Amino acid sequence: MVFATEGIDAVQRRDLLLEILETEALYPHFQPIVDLKKNEVIGYEALIRGPAGSAMASPGALFQTAIENNLLHTLELLCRRRSLERFAELKPGGKLFLNISASLLGTPEHTEGFTAELLQQLGISIEDIVIELSEQHPFDQHGLTLSAVEYYRNMGFQVAVDDLGTGYSGLKLWSELNPEYVKIDRHFVSYIDRDAVKREFVRAIFNISNALGCQVLAEGIERQEEVATLMELGIGIGQGFYLGYPSPDPAPVWTPVALCESLKPQPVEQLKSSETAMALLRCAPAVAPEDPVLAVSELFFSHPEMTALPVVRDGVPVGVVRKSDLLELFSTQYGRALYEKKPAARLLSENVLFVESKMSLVEVSRLVTEQEHSALQQDIIITEDECYLGMGNLRDLLKRLTELKIQNARYANPLTLLPGNVPINNELDSLLRQTADFHVAYFDLNNFKPFNDCYGYSKGDQVIRLLGELLGRHVSHPGNFIGHIGGDDFVVIFRTQDWELRCERILRDFDREVREFYSPKELQAGGIWASDRKGDSTFFPLLGLAIGVVHPDPYRCSSFHEVAELAAMAKKEAKRQSESSLFISQRRCTGIPGKESRRQA
Repeated sequence: MVFATEGIDAVQRRDLLLEILETEALYPHFQPIVDLKKNEVIGYEALIRGPAGSAMASPGALFQTAIENNLLHTLELLCRRRSLERFAELKPGGKLFLNISASLLGTPEHTEGFTAELLQQLGISIEDIVIELSEQHPFDQHGLTLSAVEYYRNMGFQVAVDDLGTGYSGLKLWSELNPEYVKIDRHFVSYIDRDAVKREFVRAIFNISNALGCQVLAEGIERQEEVATLMELGIGIGQGFYLGYPSPDPAPVWTPVALCESLKPQPVEQLKSSETAMALLRCAPAVAPEDPVLAVSELFFSHPEMTALPVVRDGVPVGVVRKSDLLELFSTQYGRALYEKKPAARLLSENVLFVESKMSLVEVSRLVTEQEHSALQQDIIITEDECYLGMGNLRDLLKRLTELKIQNARYANPLTLLPGNVPINNELDSLLRQTADFHVAYFDLNNFKPFNDCYGYSKGDQVIRLLGELLGRHVSHPGNFIGHIGGDDFVVIFRTQDWELRCERILRDFDREVREFYSPKELQAGGIWASDRKGDSTFFPLLGLAIGVVHPDPYRCSSFHEVAELAAMAKKEAKRQSESSLFISQRRCTGIPGKESRRQA
């Protein structure tokens, strides 16, 4: 069977769709849905694809053509059957999320019991099926009533409201159906770690879902920072390219490598969070798919530095034309004469990296390294809200990453290799600009000077390295930042909500492991004799760890200076105790007192 690939009109698209429906040439793909806390797949969303290489390969083309020709419900029923049949064949386990137009449930084409009978034939339990109702199709279309949906719920199906947040009808569905799941639209997930408004929206959705007894699922997760932020907000289920791509053959046993990597300790060379793909932006002329190849050739001639030109349709980039491909075409006999009037689309290559302008350079680097070796190209298309901005270059990316690593290495503490004052201050300023929610913990050792005087600086350095290792052991998380101010002073910027538990674990482990630096006699005595600052022989207890924690108000603290002052005051309070202690300050900005609390190890 041969399917057309380009340039077909509305009649041809309709004929192609009818042929697909007749031959049932639809191919289900399954995207994993992941429990973020347990780091395991709990189900899959069924997605459909048309014949590869055809004008109907994408679901957008399929469903748009179906809508234009009043075949939407016929297409949906076939999609559902093909998805269930394939799911039964693969047996990947977990729940299956099926997309169903709310309006379809009330139409004559939708035979009552169709899905239940098919499930029985295929050996799939009704309890494993979640029906996703999208607000893209109005809830009351074709006279659909709440009882029509309840009919399926009473049969044992679970219900999810899809694309929550993109319009009024989704909220209406939520309030009327009381579904088992609500799916937050990808718009509110994308770069949620950098957008305070999106975080407040998701936090509100989570609170409402708790009250109603339903689960929240975040769609469109594409970055590890989004995973970390969502988990901080309490969202426990996610879906998106970062967690797994749609696949026609999901493995029965799946290891979410991407999520595992997001929970690993961050490298010491932490790059500035403010560095984004905009740093790579270069203005580059674009061509339209219908522009003649001759015009493309003339652009390359007038811009000899360009190795590729972006191809843009209605402001949205669809690929590139590479100079090497053009030269190869023109080098053949009669090549120029045959092709110079052909459209640029004939040379279109989709083998190019598309990145949003707000994407961090670290994330761009990760996307580059995940490309297949044969597909790795040096050109990057930079977009903003999917519209074309300009081009970037792999060479510039590597150059900037190298510069940032050198800069971070220059400011790293030589003893622990952790970021020093400059990176710490930059991180604080960046979080304040984002109006982010964070806690700052200031770590300092008690009785360290007499220990140093008694045992020497070499052993003192070992204690400092121990503290640095403990911070790495208990604090490392994509959202947290560990810094070493100098000497025995450390700072941790927490984005995770379990900061207090982590601090308590650090206190516990420090008090246990620091004992290895003392002799049995000194351990029995509970300390050492050493000279105080006046030169008098004084008894000093064992080394202790003081932690002062503050929760800065990003709307009232203007710079890292104010945060540093708050943290220093909290640390001072913590050091009033000679033994290990945790002091939690309630001051959220300088000059305003608040209720304080103190914990001892």
